Amino acid sequence: MKIIAITAAAFFFFLGCVGCVAQNRQNEPSSLTGDNTVLVAYFSRTGNTERLAKTVRELAGGDLFEIVPVNPYPSDYNACLARASQELSQNSRPPLSTHVENMDAYNIIFIGYPIWCGNTPMVIRSFLEEYDLEGKTIVPFCTHGGSGLSDSVTAVRILCPGSTILDGLAVSVSNVGGARNTVANWIKELGLYKIRRSENK
Repeated sequence: MKIIAITAAAFFFFLGCVGCVAQNRQNEPSSLTGDNTVLVAYFSRTGNTERLAKTVRELAGGDLFEIVPVNPYPSDYNACLARASQELSQNSRPPLSTHVENMDAYNIIFIGYPIWCGNTPMVIRSFLEEYDLEGKTIVPFCTHGGSGLSDSVTAVRILCPGSTILDGLAVSVSNVGGARNTVANWIKELGLYKIRRSENK
């Protein structure tokens, strides 16, 4: 398990407005209380989603958590696709080797994944079903090869009926390296205030 916490010395506290925010208030985020903490959880096979997740974490604050399956996916593309297709058709829940020990501490959960077979990888479903996410805010984001978010947000909504699901972000794998501004604008549009590193530190 990899959890990287943002220290108070390096970053300002996370500010924002949880939930759907009216357009006329998108630039007026209210402060989150100390009870509202952020988790950026992601699954990444090739490193693209991990890179995007680190950008999200840098701009949104919180802790970074890697979702790791017990049985790694093949490095060969076709073999990985075959396994992903089989898992989707069987509605399977691959076991995970990493677990969040203090999920109750997090109120806002960014969840990142690559789009596989037009949907979330099944390890994401394993992750979301492992915890009681009632009342939490879930923020999906993905990397893709041209399909966008596809059916993945619908899957997240079905898996988390008691959660608030905000609009997701889709970034093409070819644009991950230059996605910082895209991520920043997405967070602002959601009504979540972007954390900035202090210019004096």
